[in-house]
Amino acid sequence: MIVIRPAQFPQDADSVLGIWREFVASPRVSLAHQNNEAEFADLPGKYAEPDGCVLLGYADEVIVGCIAMKRVSGSICEMKRLYVRPTARGSGLGRQLAERLIGQAHEFGYREMRLDVLAEFAAAQQLYRNLGFEPAEAISNNPLPGTQFLGLQIGRANQTNSN
Repeated sequence: MIVIRPAQFPQDADSVLGIWREFVASPRVSLAHQNNEAEFADLPGKYAEPDGCVLLGYADEVIVGCIAMKRVSGSICEMKRLYVRPTARGSGLGRQLAERLIGQAHEFGYREMRLDVLAEFAAAQQLYRNLGFEPAEAISNNPLPGTQFLGLQIGRANQTNSN
């Protein structure tokens, strides 16, 4: 059984850092341009409520996935760090995490969600297309070739997912 819950800080900080470090190490390219260690040292930092959040996905009480959101502006948030450990891939957890985060963004009052996705993450690209994300202007610096910048109008996503 999969359970998704918000991370609680400081008690979940080590668990969040563990899976985030695994995420950062997962691509074939370096994510050094993101200055991750500075962000990790400041948890929850820009992911703190009421502007952001971190969600953790559990299977049999073991963390197998994560996703996060941070504020870009009063109406735009950014989805970050969607990651499902290899043991849980194919379970639908990635979609569940993304849908839950989109709902959370709506509750927080955001009207649009943005993200960037690396070229090698084909399954994530397909998931985002299925959720209604479309090409959008970049809101962060990602110099890696083939990176896609996507956006989703939150109200439209909720109407599409509720039908």
